[in-house]
Order: sequence, then C-alpha cells, then structure tokens
Amino acid sequence: MRDQRAVVARSRPNEETVPATSLWTGRWRGRPVAAALVGLAVALSGCAGSSGAASSVAPRRTAPSETVPSEAAPEPSATPRPALPDPKAAIPKDPAKLARSLTGTVAELRRATDDWIRDGDPGKGLPPEPVVLLALQQQRLYRHLARNPEVASRTYAKLSKSLAAQAKDNVTAIRNLLSLVHPISGSAKFRVQPAKPADVLLGHFKYAERRFGVDWEILAAVMFVETKFGRVRSPSHTGAKGPMQFMPGTWAAYGMGGDIQDTRDALLAAANYLRASGAPRDYRRALYAYNHSWAYVDAVQLHARQIKRDIRNYYAYYNWQVYVVTTNGDRRLTGP
Repeated sequence: MRDQRAVVARSRPNEETVPATSLWTGRWRGRPVAAALVGLAVALSGCAGSSGAASSVAPRRTAPSETVPSEAAPEPSATPRPALPDPKAAIPKDPAKLARSLTGTVAELRRATDDWIRDGDPGKGLPPEPVVLLALQQQRLYRHLARNPEVASRTYAKLSKSLAAQAKDNVTAIRNLLSLVHPISGSAKFRVQPAKPADVLLGHFKYAERRFGVDWEILAAVMFVETKFGRVRSPSHTGAKGPMQFMPGTWAAYGMGGDIQDTRDALLAAANYLRASGAPRDYRRALYAYNHSWAYVDAVQLHARQIKRDIRNYYAYYNWQVYVVTTNGDRRLTGP
C-alpha cells in the first residue's frame, strides 16, 4: 500500500509539501507497507458553497380581466434545490442535525449523480460541481461520525433503515482505516493528479473482472483505498508504486510485463494477484494477502458492498477526496 493523501487535484498543484503526514503501517504481501489514508469518510472538499437551486419562472401577475397569450404562458415552477454545501462549513454536532444533513446530502447526491449519468458524460472530463461538492460533504459527515462513535450511534437511530445501514458501512470502513494511521511530525511532499474519468476506470474494472473472475466492485474498492482511484502518485516509504501500490518484486511476479504506473496494467495485475491468492472463492483470504490487516480487509469489503448495492455509490466514492492525517489535524490535498 501507500500513503493516502490525494483527492481530485482540480485546483491544486501536482506536488504539495505537508508539514506532517499520516502513515498507516500495515503489511503488504508479507512486507511492511505505508498506506495513504484516503480520507474514506466524509468529503471535505474546499470550495465555497454555491447555489444549486434550479431557476424557476415566476408567473406575471395579471388583472382579473387580463388574459395572457398562450405562447407567453409561464413554465411551471421547478422545485428549487437546496444550495450546494460549503466545504468549509462547520459540521453539526447535534445528532438530529447530523441526521438531517446526511439525509439531505445523500438524497441530493443521488439526484445529481443521476443527472450526471443521464445528461453528462462520466467517460470524459471532470464531474459536475454539484456531484463534487455533495460527495465532499458526504465524506466530511462520515469522517466526523467515524471520529465520534457515541454521536454516530445516536445519529444512526435518527436515519431511515436503509441510510443507517449505508452510514454504518461507511463509518466503520473509515474508522478501520483511521485505526491504521499513525500521525507523525515532519515535512513530506506528495504527488497528486486527477483520476482517470469515472467510466474509463469502470471499463478497466469490468475488463479485469471478465479476464480473472474477480468482482469489479472489489477491484474498485481496493483502488479507492489504495490511491483514491489513482490520485496519489507518490511511492510509499517502502517503495510500493503505481495506482494499485505494488512492490517491485510482486509486480515482477504478477504484472504480466505491464507498466506499474499504467492504470489498466495495474488493475489487471491486482486482479491476477487476488485470483492467485484465493479470489473469488475466498475474498477475505485474497485481500489479506494484498494487505496483511483485517481492518483493511473489512474496509475494502464494506466499500465494495456499498458499490454492489447501488452503482451511484461508486460515483460518490470517485469524488471523495484525499486526506493526510498530521499531528496538527487532518489536511485535505485535493478537491475544489
């Protein structure tokens, strides 16, 4: 694995110095490994909130005797959407307010994702602003709940059954990964870059699934945890490289002659390695071979389960940002 600290590098430099970084020490394929803490919790992107409300046409007032030509009749008013969340706004502390914020954020994110899939092109370009900001807010909320277990328990009780189940999976996964992180002092430079378009990655995941029989959702969850879908480009302190964080020796055995830095090659190698390690018959065994930590295994499986339940969760995770845990607190490296 490697260091988790990159998100969508939309307006940030490709290389940034962080005063302190969080490294989680796990063991990767029998070797110590530093994993980048991909901020698997709540999206904390950094752009001022902008209005996302749909513009509505206000009908012109008319006198009782006045008629309005049919061609001039106003369009029916659209239901206004809430303003987009401000990534710097304080997270509510009260469980009831947290539950309302999470419920509204998830509902709006699903709607914005549907619009993106239907009217946009997830296979090209950057995600639309509503998806980025709402996914970021979702990540921020889950991250807050992961760090506050008692508040999280009280918040779950105020959510719908389905959203409570989703929240528990995400918060548990984030908490597991945070448990592997050890904030340290010092300076470190991290290279980040934008991820490949969401549907380009989806095509690679599904091709690897067809070739090796490993569920594409598992591959997506591994890449999400490892490098936030390829946004983190720095090697780990042990020398693991590329979007799937392979050690050179493991790559020589399973890379099939490909390029360790190439997204498609790395995904095929990961599927090849997981298949050789027991997948799909025993995903827990295979994932433990990939990274010797049961907390890691559980986190990957929880995220994969959410993607399987609703593909919109894949698009949400795609827009979660990269964090570094420092001795001075969390720092986000990518996002708006």
